[in-house]
Amino acid sequence: MSAHDALNPFLIALPELVLLGGACALMLADLFVKDSRGVSFIIALLVLLACATATIAVMSGTTVHGVVTVEYAFNGLYVADLMGHLLKLCAYAAVAAALVYSRQYMHDRGLLRGEFLTLLLFALLGMMVMMSANSFLTLYLGLELLSLSLYAMVALNRDSAASTEAAMKYFVLGALASGLLLYGMSMIYGATGTLTIPEVAKQIAALAGNTAQHHLLVFGLVFVVSGIAFKLGVVPFHMWIPDVYEGAPTAVTLVIGSGPKLAAFAMAMRLLVNGMLDLAPDWQQMLVVLAVLSMAVGNITAIAQTNVKRMLAYSTIAHMGFMLLGLLSGMVGGNTYTAGVAYSASMFYTIVYVLMSLGAFGMLLYLSRSGFECETLDDMKGLNRRSPWFAFIMLVLMFSLAGIPPTAGFYAKLAVLSAAVTAGQVWLAVVAVMLSLVGAFYYLRIVKLMYFDEPKDSAPVEGPRDMRVLLSVNGLAVLGLGILPQSLMALCYIAIRSL
Repeated sequence: MSAHDALNPFLIALPELVLLGGACALMLADLFVKDSRGVSFIIALLVLLACATATIAVMSGTTVHGVVTVEYAFNGLYVADLMGHLLKLCAYAAVAAALVYSRQYMHDRGLLRGEFLTLLLFALLGMMVMMSANSFLTLYLGLELLSLSLYAMVALNRDSAASTEAAMKYFVLGALASGLLLYGMSMIYGATGTLTIPEVAKQIAALAGNTAQHHLLVFGLVFVVSGIAFKLGVVPFHMWIPDVYEGAPTAVTLVIGSGPKLAAFAMAMRLLVNGMLDLAPDWQQMLVVLAVLSMAVGNITAIAQTNVKRMLAYSTIAHMGFMLLGLLSGMVGGNTYTAGVAYSASMFYTIVYVLMSLGAFGMLLYLSRSGFECETLDDMKGLNRRSPWFAFIMLVLMFSLAGIPPTAGFYAKLAVLSAAVTAGQVWLAVVAVMLSLVGAFYYLRIVKLMYFDEPKDSAPVEGPRDMRVLLSVNGLAVLGLGILPQSLMALCYIAIRSL
């Protein structure tokens, strides 16, 4: 327990408290202000800014000799470390981008209400709790807060049968996955007698020679990995992703496809790496199967899609499979000497994927307008004639998703592949490269449609200025991170080493 713990647990958890207060203020403002859309939107952005400031303040307050220390609060239920801080800052950026991208789209459809903004902030609170969870209890609490907010957001458009159906599927499968996770956690609690993640790690190390307890731990581990796999959306727990991505309003799809992936990564790191590193030989084998299946099913099925949202859904499945390559390459023959590089490559990949996903869905929102949804491949035809600059931005995003240099997606894939090769998983790296080549086809197809096909609609594309600026910054950031990835990569490495 840290020296700070008795003094100021509330200061250590300041970002979460600021967000909770801000979300409540937003609900009240929505009650009392008649035309509250503009006001609520600005409050939401200000709350995110306050959260970012609070996170940076906590970081600087816990820095000793230039190193961010690990702080525990609330009797060890909550941990504040560099990985949590970095992921939270990325989550604020993702949610702020989601707000700017979705404002016009939601306004045109009459959905820009206090409910959307409040649920978005509560979903972010769930992500933050997951990122700083130091106990099974806290982690599950964060997961449920995030999940329930997302279910409600998917069903926000009550008049749409597709949205309601998607929300029902998501809710039923999500409840099932939560049950699996909870069952697995109860098994591990039964074997170790504790819910605090570092204590679980100590107990598992102490039980190393006990065969009966080891079997019980592995039995629980299967269910825990299943729960994590559902949150990441990897095969065979991917059934909800295409239907939810297609059925939800595009703005909500953007939210689901970005920030929650950071929280799911944090959840995998906290449970598998912090809590069950001594069981790594067991969970790495499971992740190998999940990674190969996800890359295969995701990339091959995406080729057959004509709906861009469905195509991006299968692309998400493939990318999360790729991210797992880093997680399963950390421990080699019982040694953790490559762990820092492998896990930081995985973290870098997740952050870059969120950036690419924001841009791709942001572009769909930019091309949609009142009474028109941009979601089929035909809607992308001839974009270069209508808007050469945004066709170029989309080209950068597609190249990055395909892993073509000099974009961030290429460097992220390279980092994960080199981690897999270093861990001796050369066959896995070869399979990943082959399936990436399959995946390049459907990304480059969009580039071909934008540049070489006749547009269906010759009108120039118009959109709000803040959205145009942010999309441009988003696309250029993907390009810039590909050319100069060192600083983010170093940050990820330091964050993982601090664990």
